[in-house]
Amino acid sequence: MDTLIIRGQWNDIKGQLKQLYAELTDDDLLFEEGKEDRLIGRIQIKLGKSRDEVISLLRSF
Repeated sequence: MDTLIIRGQWNDIKGQLKQLYAELTDDDLLFEEGKEDRLIGRIQIKLGKSRDEVISLLRSF
C-alpha cells in the first residue's frame, strides 16, 4: 500500500468508509504516519475482514 496515496486522499477515503460501514468510528480510522499497520488492524477487527481484504478495500477508493 502506498502511504503517500493514503495520506493525500485519506479524508476522502475515510468519508467513504464511514458511509459504507457505519460501525467504523473516527478513532478506528485515525491515520498516523508510519503506523499504517495499526490502522489496517483496527479496520480488520471492526469489519471482521482479513488484512488482504482491507488493503484491497482501501485500494478500491
